[in-house]
Amino acid sequence: MTFSSLAFTAADVQAAVAKELETGAPDRLLRKAAAGLAVHCTAELETRYGRVYGRRVALLVGTGNNGADALLAGIILRRRGVRVAAFLTGDTAYAPGLTKLRAAGGRIIDADTEIDAATCALAAADLVVDGIVGESGAGPLRGRAAQLVTALPNVPVIAVDLPSGTESDTGEIAGLHVQADITVTFGAWKAATFLPPASGACGELRFVDVGLPGIPGEPRVRRLTDRGVAQLWPRPTRISHKYLRGVVGVVAGSDRYPGAAVLACMGAAESGAGIVRFIGPQGTTDHVLNEVPESVPGTGQVQAWLLGSGVDNDPSQDAAIDAALSSGQPCVIDAGALEACVRQRVNGHRRARADQLLLTPHAGELARMLSLIGRPVERAEVEDQPLRHGLELAEAIDATVLVKGATTIVVRPDGYVASQAEAPPWLATAGAGDVLAGIAGALMAGGLGAFDAGEMAAFIHGRAAARAHTDRHGGPITASAVARALPSVIGEILD
Repeated sequence: MTFSSLAFTAADVQAAVAKELETGAPDRLLRKAAAGLAVHCTAELETRYGRVYGRRVALLVGTGNNGADALLAGIILRRRGVRVAAFLTGDTAYAPGLTKLRAAGGRIIDADTEIDAATCALAAADLVVDGIVGESGAGPLRGRAAQLVTALPNVPVIAVDLPSGTESDTGEIAGLHVQADITVTFGAWKAATFLPPASGACGELRFVDVGLPGIPGEPRVRRLTDRGVAQLWPRPTRISHKYLRGVVGVVAGSDRYPGAAVLACMGAAESGAGIVRFIGPQGTTDHVLNEVPESVPGTGQVQAWLLGSGVDNDPSQDAAIDAALSSGQPCVIDAGALEACVRQRVNGHRRARADQLLLTPHAGELARMLSLIGRPVERAEVEDQPLRHGLELAEAIDATVLVKGATTIVVRPDGYVASQAEAPPWLATAGAGDVLAGIAGALMAGGLGAFDAGEMAAFIHGRAAARAHTDRHGGPITASAVARALPSVIGEILD
C-alpha cells in the first residue's frame, strides 16, 4: 500500500540510474521510459483528437536522456501512423534514436540551421513533447531551445521528467521555461514536480515505473495519498469522550473580521475536534455561536490553540495570544498572531518545540515575517521561491512553516518538505485560510505534530474544495462551502 509519494533530488535519482546502467542493458531504462512516454502521448492524441493515425507530433530534443526518451517514443509513434518531427536543440542528440527515427520515416530538423523551417513545422504540430533538458537542466532556456519554446503552438505539451527551464531540486523558475499540460516522470518523482512554482508548470503528473531500484539518498519532498491520510487521521474509539477527542482553543475574529472566527471554528468543528473553545469580542462570539452553536465561549481546558485568524488590534485578544504562545502548548499561528509568535521566538522565548508550532502564512505574510527577522524580501520573491523563504523562516525561529498557495508546502527547520495540491483554482477565495487553520488546529488538538497536521490539513482542505466545486457543477466556491464539505470528504478517506 502506498501511503505517500516521495520525491528526490536530481543527483540521487541520477546516481540510481548510473548504478542500474552499470549492471543492466545500457538502453533498458531508455526503452522502458520511451514506451511509457509513447503510451501517454497516444492517450492524449486519442483524447484530444479522437484518433492517432495521421496526427503530427513535434519532439523538442536535447542532448541528454530526456531527448533520447523523446526520440525513442517518436519511433513507437511512427509505428502508429503519427507524423513525427524531431527538432534538435543542441549540437548532439542520442545517435541510435536519430538513426532509427529517420529509418521509420520521421523528420529530423536542426533548429539552429533550419530555424525558419523549424518554426513552420512546429506550427503544424498537434502535440509537442518537451525533451530538452528535464531534471539535468539549470536556469532559463536560451538559444535555439528558447526560440522553439517561444514559438510553441497552442496544442498540448507533454514534458519528459520535468518541464525544461525549471530547477529540479527547488522548484524555482528563473526565466523562460516550458509550460506543460502533462509531465511524465520515470523511476522516481523529482522534487520540482511537487514544489511551487515548478509544480504549476508541470500540469497533470503521470508516473512510469521503469524498474529503477531504490534511490540512495533521503527523500526531499513527501506528498500524502488517501491511504496516508487515513493512517494518520485521529479517530475516536468506543471509549472516547469530547475531551479525549481534543479541545482546540480559538482566538480569532474581530469586529472588522467576524467571519474569520466563524470559519476557523467551522473548520475545527467539521474536522472532528471534540470541543471548540472560542475566545473573542462579544459581537464576534455572537456570530460564532449563531453559525457554530457547538462552540463553547470563554477559557478552560485546551489541548492545542488556533491563534490569529481575523484578529485586528484587540488588546484582550493580543493578551490571550501571548499567553497561549507562552504556554508551551501546540499552536497553529495564523494572520494576526504571526508577528507576536515571530517576535517571541526571535527574542528567545521558545517553550514550544518546532513540531508544536505551525505557522500558516501566505506569501505576503511570509515576506513581512522575514522582514521582522532582518531579512527583508518582497512578496513577489516569496512567490518565486516559496521553499527557500519558508525554510529561512523555519530555521530562524525553529518552527514548522506552512506556505499557502496553489501548491501548499509545509517546511520543517531541518529542510524536509511536504507538498499537497488537491485544490481547484476556485479555492483562492476569502476565508479559505481560516478554514485551513481550523482543520490544522483540530488535528493538533487530536495529538498530531505540526508537520503531519499541516500536511493533512492542506490535503483535506483541498479535497473538500474539490468536492464543493463539483457540488456546484464546476462553479465558484466559498470558504463556508469548503467547511461544510469536510465531514463527508473525511468520512470517505477514512473508509
